[in-house]
Amino acid sequence: MSDPWNEGDQAAKARRGRSLAIALGLLAFVALVFIITIVKIGGNVALPHPA
Repeated sequence: MSDPWNEGDQAAKARRGRSLAIALGLLAFVALVFIITIVKIGGNVALPHPA
């Protein structure tokens, strides 16, 4: 009764693998967006502000 969907060990392992791959992909995407944002903002910090 511990497995409500009656999936085998191989199916559970495959699902965990897919979930981990999706999580790592999402984390990589968020990190990439963060880094690009910091680089774009950081490049504009040194520019003088127009009066």
